[in-house]
Amino acid sequence: MKAIAACAVLGLAALLGATGATAQTSVLRIGLAEDPDILDPTLARTYVGRIVFASLCDKLFDIDDKLAIVPQLALSHETSADARTVTIKLRSGVKFHDGEPFDAEAAKFSLERHLGMQGSFRRAEISQIDKVEVVDGSTIRIQLKAPFAPLIAQLTDRAGMMVSPKAAKAAGDKFGLKPVCAGPYKFVERVAQDRIVVERFADYWDKGRVHIDRIVYQPIQDSTVRLANLKSGGLDLIERLLATDIGEVKKDAKLKLATGTELGYQGLTINLASGEKGNNPLAKNPKVRQAFDLTFDRDAINQVVFNGVNHPNNQWVSPSNPYYMAKFPTPKRDVARARALLKEAGVATPIALDFMVPNSPESRAVAEVMQSMAAEVGFDLKIRVTEFATSLNEAEKGNFHIYFLAWSGRTDPDGNIFSFASCGAPNNYAKYCDPKVDELLTRARTATTQAARKAAYEGAAAKILPEGGILYLYHRTLLFAHTNRLDGYRVMPDGLIRVTDLRLK
Repeated sequence: MKAIAACAVLGLAALLGATGATAQTSVLRIGLAEDPDILDPTLARTYVGRIVFASLCDKLFDIDDKLAIVPQLALSHETSADARTVTIKLRSGVKFHDGEPFDAEAAKFSLERHLGMQGSFRRAEISQIDKVEVVDGSTIRIQLKAPFAPLIAQLTDRAGMMVSPKAAKAAGDKFGLKPVCAGPYKFVERVAQDRIVVERFADYWDKGRVHIDRIVYQPIQDSTVRLANLKSGGLDLIERLLATDIGEVKKDAKLKLATGTELGYQGLTINLASGEKGNNPLAKNPKVRQAFDLTFDRDAINQVVFNGVNHPNNQWVSPSNPYYMAKFPTPKRDVARARALLKEAGVATPIALDFMVPNSPESRAVAEVMQSMAAEVGFDLKIRVTEFATSLNEAEKGNFHIYFLAWSGRTDPDGNIFSFASCGAPNNYAKYCDPKVDELLTRARTATTQAARKAAYEGAAAKILPEGGILYLYHRTLLFAHTNRLDGYRVMPDGLIRVTDLRLK
């Protein structure tokens, strides 16, 4: 292991020379747990991709450390009395990385690209938009099909990222190979599974908050190697520190620990109707899925793998969220009841299931604990460890029975459920489809009060939790570690690394 870590450090030293860094260039080196997928905000899906986008692609709106929505490329917004029209005033004097101006036409182009591009993963997030109109050079008007409560929250993430129309038109579906946005840093190069390099954009609209010349994002799947590189000085900041390594970071005077609670969840996606692997007892019988749920002790998983730092739960929002539904408490493990349900379902055991698990130490550890628990009831989980981006492609093809998949979360609960549980939605790898659930999730989108939205979610949960395609397990504590050379870093609620205001001593 020491040899691996040493090689990683030497490789990073060679990288800095290869990319032109000098003694006078400040370079922030960030260790990621996976390699991002495509760097196109319309087509991207990964959490680590969103971390990289935070340096490349500014959005219409952002969030602060209290989850309040704040302006970014937009200055303000106003909603009509009937909640069907949203007028957004845009910041002036903003340039894209190719020198093209950001204006109302560019904002209209970016939103329409998210809505209309083949393969867009943003379409479902803002599908209530009917049309985008240019009012003047610095104002757009969004006409909605119906009131859409989550709109501005959706525009704080990839759906709100603005891309250069000139560059996007020229590149087409290859835009993600060299993205051109309006963020504090511009794209330099990418070597798959090795590095993504960005450098400070001299014409950034808020350049006074940018203090580091270059950022190198380095994917290192092995968390032990990531930490070893941080301790040796090969990295300055790492994400997804292992819970079992918290003590090691705390006792190192050169390192600092930074924590927060994620907006998303860790769960099991169950293939209900995607291809041949959607044909098995777990997929076809809700009683078998209920038995599967009762198989697991979420508290024990948390204690054994995470030293108790995570937050067990059975919903798409955490208990601290105002949309948490207390009427659906997290079930306790009940082996006897689980076996009884399997008997009622009339299925023979053991039930062999392909269990696809992204390649990380904690994911593998959780999978092994669950495998042991499931065996007591009659489920034979065949663990298949897969590189993360590959696992997403496998999920799209339906090549799994169960997929251990995390969701990093969104500020509005709609972002945690609609794209996963509505019929035909892009992240609905389970292929779960219930018209009544669609009706309720749409009602939650269009309702104008929190009480009405929560009531709609409770109606949907009554069907999704016992019958749906995701088994929710826990909400992770976000664990970051960084060198004490890095100033200004704080964990944001969405778990993304904001690179403005960071300094290296």
